[in-house]
Amino acid sequence: MNRRQFLQCIASTAASSSFAVSANLQADVEPTAAKLPRWRGFNLLEKFYGRRGQPFQETDFIWIGEWGFNFVRLPLSYHHWSSPDDWRTMREPVLKEIDQAVEWGRRHGVHVNLCFHRAPGYCVNPPPEPFNLWKDEKALEACRFHWAHFAKRYKGIPSGQLSFNLVNEPANVSEEAYVRVARQLVEAIRAEDAGRLILADGLRYGRDPVHGLVDLKIAQSLHSYDPFQLTHYKANWVKGSDRWPVPTWPLQQGKAPGWDKARLRKELIDPWQALERKGVGIHVGEWGAHQNTPHAVVLAWMRDCMELFKEAGWGWALWNLRGNFGVLDSGRSDVAYADFHGHKLDRGMLDVLRSG
Repeated sequence: MNRRQFLQCIASTAASSSFAVSANLQADVEPTAAKLPRWRGFNLLEKFYGRRGQPFQETDFIWIGEWGFNFVRLPLSYHHWSSPDDWRTMREPVLKEIDQAVEWGRRHGVHVNLCFHRAPGYCVNPPPEPFNLWKDEKALEACRFHWAHFAKRYKGIPSGQLSFNLVNEPANVSEEAYVRVARQLVEAIRAEDAGRLILADGLRYGRDPVHGLVDLKIAQSLHSYDPFQLTHYKANWVKGSDRWPVPTWPLQQGKAPGWDKARLRKELIDPWQALERKGVGIHVGEWGAHQNTPHAVVLAWMRDCMELFKEAGWGWALWNLRGNFGVLDSGRSDVAYADFHGHKLDRGMLDVLRSG
């Protein structure tokens, strides 16, 4: 399916009542970079890591919509459709699978947010890229090329149904370097599709708002994994986390300052609301807690987080739907799972999420 066929498919199916946009999506309200809907949902990881991704699954979109949610973030690795050795070659069969996810989002009333989790020249996860997006012009040229391709491919899809998230979790990079790159990527996207809604992750792994991007008229995405000793307890990729004390909520470990709802508001919500007052829409693109954190602790922490997000008027996307942070097949040892279409459903967590 080429771009024209893809757009024709969407136009023709929109007339069909069986393919109508769900009310969840509020298709009559076009979001702006200054004011985002309170989109709520999940990250879907089929093309998140490695070089051999899986196709997205329509059932995920169906269930998300039926549960009352309306958002998915798709963290993408460009290695699935291209490679650092030949970044101008785009593998069309893989891109068609992303087209399908965009179409399913529209079909089931779920906004789709495309994020370059592994962009040419940068990824927060190993292995490192051969070039550095923040320093090397070749990497920046490649990243501009890829975003321009996506912008051209999806031109005509309303921003109420599709948005772009530039680069996942910039870390160990100065604000000056990040802003320089973000400006270039936004320019490349807008040259093909001037109206596309664009989000940029905050600095320091999504924690810190970026005031230097305000004049670009793009929204920003924060990632909420504090306190880290709670959200990443015994996570096998975090060195030493297997020796941390078992977390509680509120969290007090030794003589270090503790964490509670008030501290979350002060350190997480307040700085981003200061950015919001400058006319920048905010969305929580990632949050959640790993499978080894006691379930009751996770749910108590989640309730406080969601109350804060709701008070602020921000939407969110849990990391993830299926997997060790999610509501399906999380592998937690302290949950009485319900059977759900052959999956293990954490109904307690789902109920908490649906309440906010």
